[in-house]
Amino acid sequence: MQSNDNAGAAAGQWSSRFAFLMAAIGSSVGLGNIWKFPYMIGTGGGSAFMLVYLICVLAVGLPILIAELTLGRMGRQGPIETLVELGHRYSGRATWGLVGCVGVLAAVLILSFYSVVAGWSLAYIPKLLMGGMTGLSGAETGKAFDDFLADPLALTFWHALFMLLTIIPVARGIQSGIEKAVVWMMPLLFALLVVLCIYAGIEGDFTAGMVYLFKPDFGAVTWDVVLAATGQAFFSLSIGLGTMLAYGAYLPGGVSIPRTSVVIVFAAILTAVLAGAAIFPIVFANGLNPSEGPGLVFVTLTVAFGAMPGGAIFGAVFFVLLAIAALTSSVSLLEPIVAAFAGRVRLSRSALAWIGGIVAWVLGFLTLFSFNIWSDVHPFGGTRTWFDWIDFLTSNILLPLGGVMLALFAGWVVTRQDSVAAVGFESPFFYSLWRLLVRVVAPIGVVAAVVTNFF
Repeated sequence: MQSNDNAGAAAGQWSSRFAFLMAAIGSSVGLGNIWKFPYMIGTGGGSAFMLVYLICVLAVGLPILIAELTLGRMGRQGPIETLVELGHRYSGRATWGLVGCVGVLAAVLILSFYSVVAGWSLAYIPKLLMGGMTGLSGAETGKAFDDFLADPLALTFWHALFMLLTIIPVARGIQSGIEKAVVWMMPLLFALLVVLCIYAGIEGDFTAGMVYLFKPDFGAVTWDVVLAATGQAFFSLSIGLGTMLAYGAYLPGGVSIPRTSVVIVFAAILTAVLAGAAIFPIVFANGLNPSEGPGLVFVTLTVAFGAMPGGAIFGAVFFVLLAIAALTSSVSLLEPIVAAFAGRVRLSRSALAWIGGIVAWVLGFLTLFSFNIWSDVHPFGGTRTWFDWIDFLTSNILLPLGGVMLALFAGWVVTRQDSVAAVGFESPFFYSLWRLLVRVVAPIGVVAAVVTNFF
């Protein structure tokens, strides 16, 4: 294992457990935690949904997260090379590297549309700060949002700016770039969330918001809700992308993977709950509809901020929060792309970051034009646009496929002896429980969620 440690040191390592945690939490905390997860809590039975989600996280998300970080630290290379080497070592087949290829492809495609959507958050910061949304009705903010999406030049500018902000820290490396970015962005994100929660408690209907989020309604917990919780548990932890393989490769040997994985899960849940506590009191105080996704943020909330004391400033703060959450996730999407090729081509990390970012930026125009000049284009028939197809391919095929294969590899291919040493559970009971979950329960849970989405 000494050679692997040296390989990891050569590639770069996190300077501390805190730095790794900030990077890993930043990867998990994205736009979906801010606008999707709180809505799922409210419509899925409040605290009843939270209970279901926690079970799904413990049975599906957490075991795969631990497996991916463990494989990354065992391989100490990029996602593809790690699986090639470990696959050859434990099964005699280097074809396991194809699982890494699936993750890298998913990362490129997700980054391509993520950058477009995240650019909207950047665009709304000056709109709110300069009072452009003050006093507008719901119909007017809806029209403003539709007009914004219909302008390909405006979307291109913000798409390019967001991608530039993503490339720069990745190009600078682990400690000099990614680490320096996340160690201030993540604490700032949580600080902004707390400030917005206080603001919502003062200016909003805090009681109504908390009832919507936390009042248990077990009657709302249907099979579809359980499957949605399973999918959210899987996708909200950035597993199946190769991100945690790459981040695990930079992890110092003395850091406990199980403990840090639990902290990552807790932080992702806490972020979503705080986001709900900041959003829904404002929504209910203004008599607005809480049951929207992106529209809740870019249409409904802008009406609320525009009508509230200090709303222009706090609205801008909210979109800064969104942009930070998006950036920490986009950085983690670009990193496995860079890491995958760092040992395979004779190019610097900086060059690979720029190439990977530009490729994703160009692919992003398939999504960008889906909202305007190609909105009537439906490739492969049906009603899906290019954006819809890319989202469907990544969410329903590539990510689940990558996650299941990583779980099966860690549970069935890696020997028990090496697995015990690599994972680092202090209790034999918890190791045996993790091994059962990663071998059987997690793969079945992911496959069930995927199959149900198709039928």
